[in-house]
Amino acid sequence: MDLRVLALKVADVTQDAGKRALRDQLMPRDLVTASTPSIPDDREQVTSGVDDWLIRFIENRLTYLDPFDGFWATRPEQCEPGSRFWCVSGIDGAINFMRSMSEWTVTVSLFEFDEEGSAQPILGVVHAPALGLTYLAAKGKGAIRIWHAQTGDRREKIMPSTTASLNGSVVCYGMSYFPEESKRSLDVVAAIAGKPADIKRVGPTSLDLCKVADGTYDAYFEPNLHQWDVPAVSAGAVVVWEAEGRLRQWNGEPIHWRRENDVVASNGLIIDELRPYLS
Repeated sequence: MDLRVLALKVADVTQDAGKRALRDQLMPRDLVTASTPSIPDDREQVTSGVDDWLIRFIENRLTYLDPFDGFWATRPEQCEPGSRFWCVSGIDGAINFMRSMSEWTVTVSLFEFDEEGSAQPILGVVHAPALGLTYLAAKGKGAIRIWHAQTGDRREKIMPSTTASLNGSVVCYGMSYFPEESKRSLDVVAAIAGKPADIKRVGPTSLDLCKVADGTYDAYFEPNLHQWDVPAVSAGAVVVWEAEGRLRQWNGEPIHWRRENDVVASNGLIIDELRPYLS
C-alpha cells in the first residue's frame, strides 16, 4: 500500500480512537483521580485505563491495515533490513488530559530498519481530538494538516515559518517530570528571554513538533526525552521532516531512537542563532 494512502487510513483509526478518549476526558472526575502526576509512574496510574484500551484498540485496527513485522514495543533485539514496526502511544499530554485542557494527542508512527540496521520513522500521524485537528506525513510524500468540522474536513499542505531571526520569533519549550531536567529547559528560557516575541509552554511534545511544522512556532526545544516519549516524538518527527523543517539533537546530531535525546525542532532558519543557548 502506498505510504500516503496508508497514512490517511491510520488517521482514520486515530480519529475513531480519539472520539472515545475525548468522551472519557469529558466525564466528571473527582479530585483524587484528577490529581496532577509528578513522576512517570504516577502518570501511568492516572491514565492507565485510557491508555490500555487506546493502545489495544489502535493496535488491533492497524493489524487489519497491515501487520508488517509487529510493534515497536515488542520488536526483537536484532531486526532485518526492511523490517517495519508500528509504534503506538497512549495519551500524549497526560496532565493536559486530566486537567480538561484541549492540547493532548493520540499518535502512531511506523519505523523501518535500513541496510545498516538503523531504524527511522517513515510515517507519522498526530491526532488532537479536542482540537479537531490531525497532522499526518509519510516519507517522500509531504505533510498535511486536517481540520475537522461539522461542515467537513479541510486538508492543507503545511510548511514551517519563514522567520529568519530569534528576535521577534515565537518559541516553545517542553518540561520534564524531573526537576533537574526541567531546570535545563528553564535555563535556556532565561538565556533567550527578551529575544523572541513570545515563549510558549503548552505541550504535548507531538503537538509542539507539529506546530513547528505548520509555522505556528518557529522553534521548539526540550531536553532528556525518554524511551516512553518515542511514540510521540517519532510521529511528530515525520511531520516536521516532511514539512521541510529541521529536527535534531541540541548538539546537532541526528535523533537516536534507543536512548535519551535533547530535541530541538525549528524552521531551519533560526537554529544557528538558537543552538549556542542550548549549549
